[in-house]
Amino acid sequence: MILVTGGAGFIGSNIVASLNEAGRSEIVVNDLLGSDGKWRNLAKRQLADMVPPADLFRWLDGRKLEAVIHMGAISSTTATDGDLVLDTNFRLSLQLLDWCTDTRTTFIYASSAATYGDGDQGFADDAAPGVLKTLRPMNLYGWSKHLFDQALIARQAKGMKLPPQWAGLKFFNVFGPNEYHKGTMASVLCRVFDEAKAGKPVRLFKSHKPGIADGDQRRDFIYVDDVVAVVRWLLETPKVSGLFNVGTGQARSFRDMIEAMFAALGRGPNIEYVDMPEQIRGSYQYFTQSEVEHLRKAGYNAGFTPLEDAVTRYVTQYLDRQDRYR
Repeated sequence: MILVTGGAGFIGSNIVASLNEAGRSEIVVNDLLGSDGKWRNLAKRQLADMVPPADLFRWLDGRKLEAVIHMGAISSTTATDGDLVLDTNFRLSLQLLDWCTDTRTTFIYASSAATYGDGDQGFADDAAPGVLKTLRPMNLYGWSKHLFDQALIARQAKGMKLPPQWAGLKFFNVFGPNEYHKGTMASVLCRVFDEAKAGKPVRLFKSHKPGIADGDQRRDFIYVDDVVAVVRWLLETPKVSGLFNVGTGQARSFRDMIEAMFAALGRGPNIEYVDMPEQIRGSYQYFTQSEVEHLRKAGYNAGFTPLEDAVTRYVTQYLDRQDRYR
């Protein structure tokens, strides 16, 4: 039996789908469904149980699991309730780490590229305690993830017990089906698709940095199927533990992504460039790109879906269909 926290969310529900598609039905989801239609992310899935967060540790008491895949978190980069974010993203993660350590259960959890802050320190997934201390996340969400990364690595450095397999995954800009409930935290592609299909122009930010063209702000966009493939590989490779970047290793521009969307619709690009709000100009990131050598050295040798192929798949198989859910 595998427990997926946040299993009704974006990445979590895609992990559940992949496990089901591989013939695994003994999946337990720990999540809140709320009233924003998140249940649809699981409507096609087979589950062994659905456990609300308040009942999680009662449910875990005395159980034996194959793995805990911990995707549950407050993932909004604009979250401001520090106590709630720390309780959810840090303290709960520590409790799950303790449970997995005590029961000798595989523990795979979501960290984030937000731990790197503005990127001035680079994007190398070096887990040395001294290196982690140099990172300066720019928002509460990133800081909460960084705190947990540091706590786990500190235990390792002290020789303390850890689960037989553990992995922290620093996700970069993930996009794909089942992100529809995320609102402003959904990918740009998801947010603009309906208006673009209706013939309205897509608005992207102008550049306010010399040498960078409008719309050429770059991110390491990774399709959710590739993220799931990394998680599945870890489950099948129990000897591998560590803190890993999960990105393609190639930064692409927002303009590239939107042009690929229009191409998938069989149309020429219709893009307008608008001024970036002044209040975010000073902190806006113009470039993120993961370093994936650590994951490769650990033995992961699968490729990553090229941006144009990933966008085409997302558009034609999900966004441009009546049923958009995986």
